Amino acid sequence: MTARELRELTEAELTEKARAFREELFKLRLRASVTQLENPMRIRVLRRDLARIATVLLERVRGAAPTEGEKA
Repeated sequence: MTARELRELTEAELTEKARAFREELFKLRLRASVTQLENPMRIRVLRRDLARIATVLLERVRGAAPTEGEKA
């Protein structure tokens, strides 16, 4: 997901998405320790998506609206 897509979601939707991503990440890490994953890049994608969600939530808490330069 892109940051632009995440900014369009509500806080409740963001927290639910973060919870689902954390759960999937946990399951992938567990599976990776036991067997080989079909798509190991999925772990990286999930970690980055979680970071994007955390960034968007923090922006909202601080009241920072993205400027034109940040939207690109």
